[in-house]
Amino acid sequence: MPYESEKELPNKIRERLPEHAQEIFMNAYNNAWKQYEDPAKRRDIESREEVANRVAWSAVKNTYEKKGEKWVRKVENNKESEILV
Repeated sequence: MPYESEKELPNKIRERLPEHAQEIFMNAYNNAWKQYEDPAKRRDIESREEVANRVAWSAVKNTYEKKGEKWVRKVENNKESEILV
């Protein structure tokens, strides 16, 4: 089901991702939830929730990367990543 605020995200997401990454996750999840309502738009037997989660994590990984146990914003031009957690 879609999320109305970051407070509704699973604890695993809220505890591990920086606030901005949580926003990205939630927005991507909610958009995918709407987009993949029709089962014909999904691959194989994936549930709507599985697809929305996959899309949301992909969106997060476009901007953030995991360094050890922390998620950090990716920085262009090989500069050091900014630790945000």
